[in-house]
Amino acid sequence: MKIINYLFIFISTWLFSQDSIQTNFVKKIRIEQNQLAAIDNFGNYYFTDLNTIAKQVKTNEFIYNNMQLGEISSIDAFNALKTTVFYRDFNTVIILDNRLSEIMKIDFNQNVPFRNISHVSTGYDTTIWCFNQETQELELFDYRNKTTRVKSFPVNDNAIAMISNYNTCWLLTENYLYHYNYFGSLLKKIAHDGFTSMRESDGNLILKKDEFLHYLDTTTELMTPIQDHNLLIKQFFVTNETLYIYDDEFLHQYQLIKE
Repeated sequence: MKIINYLFIFISTWLFSQDSIQTNFVKKIRIEQNQLAAIDNFGNYYFTDLNTIAKQVKTNEFIYNNMQLGEISSIDAFNALKTTVFYRDFNTVIILDNRLSEIMKIDFNQNVPFRNISHVSTGYDTTIWCFNQETQELELFDYRNKTTRVKSFPVNDNAIAMISNYNTCWLLTENYLYHYNYFGSLLKKIAHDGFTSMRESDGNLILKKDEFLHYLDTTTELMTPIQDHNLLIKQFFVTNETLYIYDDEFLHQYQLIKE
């Protein structure tokens, strides 16, 4: 009976809406630089080229380079004042300020206990969320004190994406979407059948499956397709109800229309 109650509380499937979320085209621009990696809430672009980050702020450009750590795996610009940069091959995270000056280096190879990290995203205060693939646990790690504030129970399948804001964290695995609060408590565990990436928008999610995007209202668990633009989606970003789709040549900008 306890197992049945647990499944009833935590494991669910989302409802699908027949309607779609419409979008208004704003503009498109050609991207001349290398890999577009992030767009922050101020509309600043972050580009990567192996071990170099370039941040474009209007007419200014800031550069960060760390050749010792190799290729950049991910950039989380949710907090533009503390950009989180992950180097998976070296199991290391760098925290940068708004001018891409280094604030903190977190080398998980040197921390005890050892953690083999596969995904990282920004937390509140002096924390980052990190997924330890050795233990299959999600941790909220305080990089200032080098301590774990909270830790989840282990999950049973491979993590493929993770995203967070100050209050919550979502972990996308091969079979489930896990939703945690900042105490590390599991709020929801939702089965899925093929989503491969996601972005956060005001506490809700946009998820990608094949070349289609879907909007998930995390309160109602209603999944609504977003108007199809017949574009190759190499990358997509969401900031302030604005959807960006990068097709490897142009960055297309749309305003989301939600009734």
